[in-house]
Amino acid sequence: MVNTTLGQWLSLLVRLLVLLKAESNLVGITYVKKAVAKGAVCLDGSPPAYHFSEGFASGINSWLVHLEGGGWCNNVTTCLDRKKTRRGSSKKMAKEVEFSGMLSNEQEFNPDFYNWNRIKVRYCDGASFTGDVEAVDPATNLHFRGARVWLAIIEDLLTKGMKNAENAILSGCSAGGLASIMHCDRFRSLLPLSSRVKCLSDAGYFINAKDVSGAQHIENFYSEVVATHDSAKNLPPSCTSRLGPGLCFFPQYVAPQIQTPIFFVNSAYDSWQINNILAPGVADPHGTWHSCKDDIKNCSPFQLEIIQDFRLQFVSAISGLSDSPSKGLFVDSCYVHCQTEMQETWFGDDSPELGQTTIAKAVGDWFYDRSSFKKIDCPYPCNPTCHNMSIHSLPM
Repeated sequence: MVNTTLGQWLSLLVRLLVLLKAESNLVGITYVKKAVAKGAVCLDGSPPAYHFSEGFASGINSWLVHLEGGGWCNNVTTCLDRKKTRRGSSKKMAKEVEFSGMLSNEQEFNPDFYNWNRIKVRYCDGASFTGDVEAVDPATNLHFRGARVWLAIIEDLLTKGMKNAENAILSGCSAGGLASIMHCDRFRSLLPLSSRVKCLSDAGYFINAKDVSGAQHIENFYSEVVATHDSAKNLPPSCTSRLGPGLCFFPQYVAPQIQTPIFFVNSAYDSWQINNILAPGVADPHGTWHSCKDDIKNCSPFQLEIIQDFRLQFVSAISGLSDSPSKGLFVDSCYVHCQTEMQETWFGDDSPELGQTTIAKAVGDWFYDRSSFKKIDCPYPCNPTCHNMSIHSLPM
């Protein structure tokens, strides 16, 4: 018994040491100060920023541009609150961030992209890099300029060598994952025709579903985001020509028309969506969902039944993409939000798998055309590689 316990502790210690090594790559911040003259600024008017780890050896002409996530602000009040944080001001951002998972520079942790030029674009506009309002109210000094921020950073990277890219990926997590969907075709258009260019959305496939009270909470919220930031003109015309702009903030109405190859990494039980789309606080005034949302293992049979129905809605909203040869799917059953930035979920001995394949291998094989990958997991709790993870981040 003692030996067994000691062995378990040693195994845990080894895993922790591996993760610490994988996450020891600190990368400094770059402010795009010249973007200010173009009006491409954060909510508070500060310059946009990114973190850049240069490529080397065979990856010197390959580029991975990863868009940070962090929810949205839907009106002046919530945007004013956001303006005081790193989600709305580059003045509040850390000067260094860790690059791990898909951004790691270690081959053993990131076999296909470790030596690429890897960029993490900081998120400071509150509308997935889609807003563009010219007027600035002096009373609030709020700048809704996310679309300009995205373009200014891409243009800055083009001058630093991305114009010669042989390979390129636009990726993102959460609200950044949504942005990678919205900007995918534009990203392709700005790079050489000879380049292999693809996109990846991690936990960005937010679905239009009713909450537990029967209300259209997320649909109304997205409509307010789009109206506040004047995002409509920067959403894909293939959608806005058919539907109202608020609906075009949902990937299910946009993704089928994307021409550029794109891969979707998502959980069918995305913990952020369960917390904020299915059971937001406004729909649960007595807090009966708190324990369940904190850890899916705490859910009652009745709550699990509702969550399983949410999974069916998610699968219905994304499964149509399986027919497209250029699109990839890794839809697991882990209770988690964002899986490409964390070494634990991206590529490790204990990472989630579908068909005995990790996310890193699935994405790498798809990008380099070694093989396609389109798999949707069986219902919770069928997948033992999920380890019943309950990881929450990026609040609305």
